[in-house]
Amino acid sequence: MNLPSRESSENLLKKYMENEALLRHSRMVAAAMEAYAEFLGEDVELWYATGLLHDLDWEKYPDEHPMKAVAEFFGDYPEEMKQAILAHAPGRTGAKAESLLDRYLFACDELSGLMNAVSLMRPNGFADMEAKSVKKKIKDKSFAANVSREDITLGFELIGKTSDEHIEFLIEVFGK
Repeated sequence: MNLPSRESSENLLKKYMENEALLRHSRMVAAAMEAYAEFLGEDVELWYATGLLHDLDWEKYPDEHPMKAVAEFFGDYPEEMKQAILAHAPGRTGAKAESLLDRYLFACDELSGLMNAVSLMRPNGFADMEAKSVKKKIKDKSFAANVSREDITLGFELIGKTSDEHIEFLIEVFGK
């Protein structure tokens, strides 16, 4: 497998992304994917890069996301990474989340965004955050309204974890 270094991936990210919130989201998803790769005994570098770069074209090419990045920006990256990035946006690409990498990227993406929004509302961010407070915000459709609750729910199913298990795992990752 030909996987560019973390530094190369970070440089690619900075080339196409300037929005601080989007950069934070990308790095959060990378951290979540890295932690799950370690937990599952998967390729940590591949999972990290997939999380980091999954929204690479969102800021500059929102109407072509994620097809533009996969077609034009990831020449040296592994096919399984490209597939996972396509599968995290099935409504746009028609790609389904099948592999572990696909399923975990899908499960971490929207939930990470919602959890970041929850952390911003708290004086201590992720410190002392509880799964029940995140679940309450999932139910509140007016909170972080652009986050797909359907995708969050499907993500739990795709990785075979309860909402508590997945949320608690991510709280631990993001609280570091």
